[in-house]
Amino acid sequence: MTSTTAVENKGVAQLTAAMMLSGTLGVFVVESGAPPFDVVFFRVLFGALALGGYALARGYFRGHGFTPRTLGLAALGGVFIVFNWVLLFQSYENTSISVATVVYHTQPFYVVLLGALLFRERLTAAKVGWIALAFAGLVLVSGVSPADFANGGSYLTGLGQALLAALLYGLSTLVTKRITGVRPHLVALVQVLVGIPLLLPFADFGAMRGTGADWGWLAGLGVVHTGLMYVLMYAAYAKLPTAKIAVLAFTYPAVAMVMDWAVYGHHIGLVQALGVPLIVTASLKVTLPGTAGTSLAGRITRAGRTPRTPVAVPAPRTAAHAPEAASRPATPVASEG
Repeated sequence: MTSTTAVENKGVAQLTAAMMLSGTLGVFVVESGAPPFDVVFFRVLFGALALGGYALARGYFRGHGFTPRTLGLAALGGVFIVFNWVLLFQSYENTSISVATVVYHTQPFYVVLLGALLFRERLTAAKVGWIALAFAGLVLVSGVSPADFANGGSYLTGLGQALLAALLYGLSTLVTKRITGVRPHLVALVQVLVGIPLLLPFADFGAMRGTGADWGWLAGLGVVHTGLMYVLMYAAYAKLPTAKIAVLAFTYPAVAMVMDWAVYGHHIGLVQALGVPLIVTASLKVTLPGTAGTSLAGRITRAGRTPRTPVAVPAPRTAAHAPEAASRPATPVASEG
């Protein structure tokens, strides 16, 4: 086995592990039993401690590379990221983890459309066609029926929250793409730090009394899904070509759907399932270089395999995904989430 193959295999293992962790995000959110604003507040609090400790141990604060401009861009990206998380977690409540996750993975198409609208990035006919196919898949996945308009509209609200979360993630991606010369771990740290004062007025600490073991789920969201997961992803991005990142990132929604079925008995219907491959195929076509565009991950790989331009820090997502995705690619994500 050559050294290059060994390095790529390690990257595959790291990214697969990160995306599998991403797939458990929804379960951690639901099991915490906390309101979405509280969930995100404690996610960024514990996440800041985890990422800050890692960056300190690795000596990343020395020669950090931030300028007033890049620090401001990182902070602005953080505003979009934290409210993206709030909306995604609210969508879990109103739809299901499976539906919210798949709808949320329209992120790469927002990145393309917003780039063309705000920064006059080239929008080809091929990209338009793939985006149209993806949104046809979105219509199928949403599974909206006349009954959804008559029962208070909570399901429709949840779909809207997932779409708006994807839009905010796209905005964060476009902002973060303009930061160079700074380690992605430090950009991620700034973004979660911004979330602490930003979400403090919305957090309902009274609702957190007596949650007991539920604090473990909240700590896990910060330490596992915002600390360990991002460290694994950023390490993998520096080792892998775009094609592998794009494909492996879809481990996240696949695991999320399996977890939703295994833990809560939720699953999408047959007609809804027909929309999933449309979204996956269109996402790959839009994000892979040599198809309908060149992705950020591709630029990272060609630039000496060192991620000088960090990705956004959402919940993991698909190969668009970053997030915290993904997608969790125009932005190889994380989070989700």
